[in-house]
Amino acid sequence: MSIIEQHDAFLNMDGPAALVMRQWLMPVEGPDGVLFPATFAGGPGFEGGYNIDTDANGKTVALIDSVGSQANRIEPIFKESPYKELVPQINITAGEKLVSILDAGHRAGDAIVRCSSLNAEISNAFQAVLRGDATPLARIAPTSLVFGVWDSRESQAKLPRLVASTVRAFGIRKLRRGAVYIPPVDYSEIDVFSEEDKAKAEGDNKSPLAQRGFVHVPASASHGGIIAEDGIRRDATLGLAALRLLHAGNDKAATLALRRYILGIALVAFTAPPASYLRQGCTLVVNSERIGENRFVEVYPDGRQVHSPITHESALAYAKAVAADFKVAEGRTVPFDAVLAKDDLKDKQKEGAGKGKGKGKAKAQPAGENA
Repeated sequence: MSIIEQHDAFLNMDGPAALVMRQWLMPVEGPDGVLFPATFAGGPGFEGGYNIDTDANGKTVALIDSVGSQANRIEPIFKESPYKELVPQINITAGEKLVSILDAGHRAGDAIVRCSSLNAEISNAFQAVLRGDATPLARIAPTSLVFGVWDSRESQAKLPRLVASTVRAFGIRKLRRGAVYIPPVDYSEIDVFSEEDKAKAEGDNKSPLAQRGFVHVPASASHGGIIAEDGIRRDATLGLAALRLLHAGNDKAATLALRRYILGIALVAFTAPPASYLRQGCTLVVNSERIGENRFVEVYPDGRQVHSPITHESALAYAKAVAADFKVAEGRTVPFDAVLAKDDLKDKQKEGAGKGKGKGKAKAQPAGENA
């Protein structure tokens, strides 16, 4: 069996539904160290801050890094060696800035891609997806097939996320912290403002004097991180059942080559060592005390779980072989087109005006995260 055939069992209809990985992590200070989860804006039923859920038994779970955030940390590895040869390196110049398609928040569906000289090519690629051929998109933005993409502004073509990873903490003890900013001099004494103005501003974080750093600014009972008494776990899946839905039209040989190529990229992303630094106060490493609880398994439709022997090194070797067989497109740098962007906005404004006058009807858009 050649190297490009070694994972064909994953592509068979009776193959595993998914690969599943569970990995226990801890703060660099140790299992009882303080870490800072992501904070989220408030909304209906949520006051904002840390996303901590409590079940009926009082057990608490905190979201440390979301699916979208994890994807945005993993995808850019394909800009660097030894991974950059696996995908076409597409860059867009916008003014003095050079933006890789691998950094675009909505991937191939992002405005910076849509409003570049790739406009017609990317539009045709999404139309091909709707006709059952994902090959043109794989020639431009193969990681969009791995991490998911939705052409929500145009064709409505949508491809599911194959690789999903989330970091959560369990058994949460929430902490608070306090601080105060003390200016180096008393500005009221040197006639920048009056004592009365100073008295009014101190303690009011929203006052102009406080915001510009001219008076004492206390910060009491703000978010102080958490202690995860029951541990921190990264859960990741590679959806093989979803990957098997990719086609290159009715061409069976081309479909197999496409699936092998996307599987190779997905395996590299899936097995890549996770980023340690997530944000200030949240640097995570493998919990050496719980390595025995980690698992990497093939999960079959009947519920069977079989240990997977795949390593990151073997995944990379496979990905290089199938990428060569697929013939990865050449990288290129293309310009952003401000005229296209302005026309895009005008079209949207006309659409909105038509709806307001009862002349237009909103298109139904499927819900779903795209990052």
